[in-house]
Amino acid sequence: MDDRHTADDGTRYRDLNNNHVMDPFEDPRLPVAERVTDLVGRLNLAEKAGLMFHTVIEANPDGTVLDGPGKISKSGTASVVLGKLVNHFNVHHLPGPAMSARWSNAVQRLAAQSPHGIPVTISSDPRHGWTNNVGAGFRAQDFSAWPEPLGLGGLGDAALVREYADTVRREYCAVGIRSALHPTADLATEPRWARQLGTFGADPVTVTEFTAAYLQGLQGDRLGSGSVAGTTKHFPGGGPQAGGEDAHFPYGKDQVYPGGHFADHLRPYPAAIAAGTAAIMPYYGRPVGLFVDGDPIEEVGFGYNKQLITGLLRGKLGYHGVVLTDWELINDNHVADQVLPARAWGVEHLDPLARMELLLEAGCDQFGGEECVDLLLELVTSGRVPESRIDESAARLLTVKFQLGLFDDPWVDEDHAVAVLGDEAAKRRGHEVQAWSTVVLTNGEVLPVSRDRRIYIEGIDAEVAADFGEVVDDPADAELALVRIEAPFEPRDDLFLEKGFHQGSLDFQPGLAVRLGRIAEQCPLILDITLDRAAVLTPLVGVATAMTGTFGVSDAAWLDAISGTIPPRGRLPIDLPSSMDDVRASREDEPGTDKPLFRRGHGLDIGAAEGSEAQPS
Repeated sequence: MDDRHTADDGTRYRDLNNNHVMDPFEDPRLPVAERVTDLVGRLNLAEKAGLMFHTVIEANPDGTVLDGPGKISKSGTASVVLGKLVNHFNVHHLPGPAMSARWSNAVQRLAAQSPHGIPVTISSDPRHGWTNNVGAGFRAQDFSAWPEPLGLGGLGDAALVREYADTVRREYCAVGIRSALHPTADLATEPRWARQLGTFGADPVTVTEFTAAYLQGLQGDRLGSGSVAGTTKHFPGGGPQAGGEDAHFPYGKDQVYPGGHFADHLRPYPAAIAAGTAAIMPYYGRPVGLFVDGDPIEEVGFGYNKQLITGLLRGKLGYHGVVLTDWELINDNHVADQVLPARAWGVEHLDPLARMELLLEAGCDQFGGEECVDLLLELVTSGRVPESRIDESAARLLTVKFQLGLFDDPWVDEDHAVAVLGDEAAKRRGHEVQAWSTVVLTNGEVLPVSRDRRIYIEGIDAEVAADFGEVVDDPADAELALVRIEAPFEPRDDLFLEKGFHQGSLDFQPGLAVRLGRIAEQCPLILDITLDRAAVLTPLVGVATAMTGTFGVSDAAWLDAISGTIPPRGRLPIDLPSSMDDVRASREDEPGTDKPLFRRGHGLDIGAAEGSEAQPS
């Protein structure tokens, strides 16, 4: 839709405050800085405060906005957009390309009713892979499906990462998503950490290069009307979690540096800043025993840490963009009958008002997962925080909206969304890269395997397998057994989100090797392990005839890989430890373990299938 007016000189503009005049902030010809200054001067305190919250809203299946609270969202969309004047939102489930575009436009129409018509910025966690965890990312569904970043990390190709991110950009923009809560620039140095799959691996050089390439694909050389604003996370590196426990949860609040590798974890951030990242997100964790330039760092969560946000990030590294906190640092989150305590690690004793005050003092601009606008208004009206501090953050946040062109044209087209998300070339490319990313760990002279054989399957879709060979019910009747399993974890489901985070021991249950061994006695066994984090594969090496590791690969893509139709070329982006003793003896901030079963960089080539037409491009 086009809601623009025409000025006397022919300039097309949106009359956002409905005063029938093209004010400077509405003038598309003016520099962004000038438009920002003009608008900040016009906004009242409530409007500026609304800019500083970034919470979750949900879409109805028919593309309309949700009237009341949803499964995850705390409020109805109209009440938070027009009542609280919030205009940055993280979306979870989307209802398909056309309805997603319709919903985006519906949200923008709501925003146009606010006093100055500030457009909404819709953000998303990753949604082009295989993760389905509301705390970290979403399965691709209508978007093209690619390997998870850890799989891309194992391909060692920065140009491919840039191509992937450009695909994300096109597909996000088509449905109105203009902000990405990624890339993840963490190093996967702790084998037990639940969030390795979203990283590019353990090597600081690779992660640094790929983070910059990802931002280039999302944003281009600079933010513009075709860009998606990237949020690089989790500053200053979220990987070295004590004991591998995640900082979403109280038992994982500490980050430690026993190997003295803080500089390695920080390394991707100067490159991200140079690449123009629109935002940076600190992680939840609190640094324990950390010294930077000889100074001890206060043991409070990174978002609360003025030494690291204002001193290091803004001061030493020269970052001037948006700092967006991770989700719910201020208030506990109650969802159904579960709770997730506020991640106010190190400042749990403070009340929500004081926590917000400390986040502002540290240098944060926006509160992730929160919509408690009343607290911010109270801080200012009581004199605890000067309004000039709010102006500072409001200007940064508005700058990104103007750079993205949202003030001039926030609308998307339903037919275009269907066409972009239905692009078969992008889906084929994602499939191809998935197959490439497969890592061949061992090969007992069985790979590549030919198709059209009798196969016994586990963990594979039967319809997909039927296109590969004749599926039989008993390994004794098969020429080949194909089994896919997940890396082990300890199921947890007490706190909200805990169920989706795979944590704890990396050991498989002892009966697995015995059961797989019985299959292998009947026919050759090709075993694939989905490595959303590291796993102890030692008991399985002598059982499987061949073994692969994957990082978000469909059944069809895996079968193309092991058959050599699309020859795999992945290399391990992380060490795979030989035992849990090896893991416990390792240092959380140091890449790898002392005695790995398979070292980072390992991977075997198997060649192409005879007569295959699908070759690496």
